[in-house]
Amino acid sequence: MKNKVLFLLTLVVMLSISVHAQRGVRIAYIDTEYILENVPEYQEAMGQLDDKTQKWKNEIQGKISEIAQKRKDLSNEKVLLTKELIDEREEDIAFEEKEILDYQQKRFGPNGDLMIQQKQLMQPIQDQIFAAVQDMAASRKYDFIFDKSADVVMLYSAKRFDISEQVLRAITRSSKRRQAKSKAEKKAAENEEAVPEINYELEEREKALEEKKQARESAVEKRRQEILAAREAKKAEANAKRQKILEDREKAKQAKLDARNKTIATQDDVEEKNEETAKEETTTSAPATETKTRAQLIEENRQKKLRDRAARKKELEARKQKILEDRQKAKDSLRNN
Repeated sequence: MKNKVLFLLTLVVMLSISVHAQRGVRIAYIDTEYILENVPEYQEAMGQLDDKTQKWKNEIQGKISEIAQKRKDLSNEKVLLTKELIDEREEDIAFEEKEILDYQQKRFGPNGDLMIQQKQLMQPIQDQIFAAVQDMAASRKYDFIFDKSADVVMLYSAKRFDISEQVLRAITRSSKRRQAKSKAEKKAAENEEAVPEINYELEEREKALEEKKQARESAVEKRRQEILAAREAKKAEANAKRQKILEDREKAKQAKLDARNKTIATQDDVEEKNEETAKEETTTSAPATETKTRAQLIEENRQKKLRDRAARKKELEARKQKILEDRQKAKDSLRNN
């Protein structure tokens, strides 16, 4: 098979080279299986053959079941039969098995009824296909017409070289002319137009234009995606910068607030030390009036301390409120920007 294919391909190449100097080589192919699937007469005949084949299979299966049952009955009755009867029944079963094998060979063998009837059904259609291919090759000056479903291995075949539809149309027209009864039907079948010949040059130009269009659309889409990606990257970078600015501002504000709180705490410690010192000095300078004067001084210092703390707390709350307002204004300004 490989040698046949190589020889055929070599022949095609040699003929192509020799003829190419004068004109382009015209090549086409058909798909016989596709054509047969779309010929109504062939499909109808194959349906009848399938029914007949199924009937033969059912007959064979029935006889095989009968033989199996006879063997089962003989196995069950062996203890009751003599050796002569057993041998006789086994001989009958063997004879029936040989008959069924012969029947299978007759129906489904290489030269059986199935193969013969398939050939009988295929031959007229094959003759029509061959005649249509010969007419088309002569009228349209094809150099080679291959059969895709035959032994030739076609690794790739462009659809524009497929003339199966045209061959199928020619067979259909021939069938209509044969089946036509009136003159009007015959004339209509004769005047029916075949599938127009394909303009390969126009197809090539259209294909080239389509490829250019697709390449242009692909380039435009690629550029659009690049622009969108760059825009998204800039947007992400701006968001990152904005977030960093907010974080830096928040850290600075928090640092200032911590410093103020630390200063206030330090002032409180100093005042407490001063109060303790004043108490000690009062105790030392006026021992005669210790009970009354000391109680009054302690109360006065406590009240003063409470007032100072209240004032500082109020001032601190005012500062916190102002910081929160400044922070809110900054956030609003960033959102508006």
